[in-house]
Amino acid sequence: MIFQSIKAEIQKVIVGQEEMIDAIILALLCEGHVLLEGLPGLAKTTTIKTLAQTLGIDSKRVQFTPDLLPSDITGAQIFNPKTGDFTIKHGPIFTNLLLADEINRAPAKVQSALLEAMQERQVTIAEESFALPFPFVVMATQNPIEQEGTYRLPEAQLDRFMFKIELGYNTPNEELEILERFEKKKEVQIQNVLSKEELKQAKEQVESIHIEKALKNYIVQIVQATRDHPDTMYGSSPRGSIDLLKASKAVAYKYGRDYVTPKDILDIVKPTLRHRVILNYEARAEGKNADMILESIMKEVPIP
Repeated sequence: MIFQSIKAEIQKVIVGQEEMIDAIILALLCEGHVLLEGLPGLAKTTTIKTLAQTLGIDSKRVQFTPDLLPSDITGAQIFNPKTGDFTIKHGPIFTNLLLADEINRAPAKVQSALLEAMQERQVTIAEESFALPFPFVVMATQNPIEQEGTYRLPEAQLDRFMFKIELGYNTPNEELEILERFEKKKEVQIQNVLSKEELKQAKEQVESIHIEKALKNYIVQIVQATRDHPDTMYGSSPRGSIDLLKASKAVAYKYGRDYVTPKDILDIVKPTLRHRVILNYEARAEGKNADMILESIMKEVPIP
């Protein structure tokens, strides 16, 4: 099975972090974008590089820094003094898998350079639009906001990420396994398990998975509850509903089913909605977070 084949290749390199690996593969099957938040050294970058090798697709990495310019990502119009003409130079965004490393190290102006590409899968340079290749997926990493020298991502930017995965430290046993692997220094051969055409077919299969109207209504009720909750300032946008629908189909595909169950939806609510729920001041002062709000909503909204 495609999902398990990709996961097995990534796990040749990565120890633990199953939620991150699963979410990245699910997002890839939906051509959605992923935001990975965690402290340095938790294999965020390594995972994304390994995924590109597994799929045999083009990948590029942009290290976000405070002095980065939007044109450093999208490209620019360059004047050629010999010919007197302007030519378009494409930036690193013209790739299949873009790793936006430490995205919150750059100011909002630069982060916003990704908005058009993430939603419309095209880039405009000097009034000319260029389509991006299939697949086009942004995998962004960020350190927690409390870290020094970081800028909060704008809500419009966050909303374009299908998932936000919060990474924790490995267990002691997993960390021991990391040390064992490091000491052996054994070179791992990553196999190319999927072509672009096969990925496109898998994406079409995910889209064709059946979901009952009652479950679509369940998704709407969950998203509506994020807007009406007393602890939230803003709830999820309709884009959150769409992403929850797409993600639940991908979860069903992961388990080899051609239909969605309520558990498929519940499994993916937190990664899909946690970055779209903005808490009010009182809730933040009480130490609450988005995951707590979503847990209470999942308990309150009746399962069909």
